[in-house]
Amino acid sequence: MAFDAHMHVGDFGTFGVSLNRDGLAELMHANDVAVGIVFSPDNEAVVEVVESIPGAYGLYWADPTRPGHVEDAGRFVDHAKFLGVKLHPLMDGYYPNDPVVYPLMEMLQERSLPVLVHTGHPIFTLPWSVEELAVAFPGVKVIMGHMGHGNGMYINAAINAAVRTPNVYLETSGMPMHTKIREAVERAGARKVLYGSDVPFHHPQVEMLKVRLSGLPADLVERVLDGNARALFFGSEQAQAPLR
Repeated sequence: MAFDAHMHVGDFGTFGVSLNRDGLAELMHANDVAVGIVFSPDNEAVVEVVESIPGAYGLYWADPTRPGHVEDAGRFVDHAKFLGVKLHPLMDGYYPNDPVVYPLMEMLQERSLPVLVHTGHPIFTLPWSVEELAVAFPGVKVIMGHMGHGNGMYINAAINAAVRTPNVYLETSGMPMHTKIREAVERAGARKVLYGSDVPFHHPQVEMLKVRLSGLPADLVERVLDGNARALFFGSEQAQAPLR
């Protein structure tokens, strides 16, 4: 079984992919995904998904450039099945370390909730900028989605950030270098690397295979595929649901 820390629902026509509620449920069942963290620019669609799929939990997709986003984020994370916030500075057009993000981070710090930030594309989602955000808010667990993505320099930068910064975590989806997963675990720590698929942009089995072929021993493979995300989002590696 796996805990998938990075799943999308919706129609992403620009990229030629889409996934609805039924498709997500089918993917989770067919690929032994016991728990999935789901998000979309359409936050109301995520509510429908998490309320109808037992193993699905949501992150609120926040756009800090939009008035009222902090209040909206607070309303959504009050929902029992919303466990934090997703930021996509590339799509929404801001720098992750811009002070416009700070009020949202203050709210997350007060509530001890994590944030997952897309990383790996200039100019808005470079790992160094995400690290600066994490340093400014040490009480927020900051997950670097894609752990630098497809550029070797950005992947190295993401790993280095997780080594330097206690509250930086790495999520594996879309990152092509399977050996970097082992390097991340060995250098940043066994509990700081989380499996994600990035469906529908990538297939769960392809992303799981990268973890299994990374060179990690079996116990650490299982930790990356399941236990680490349970600890971060649920509060314990053995928890079957959030402890809050």
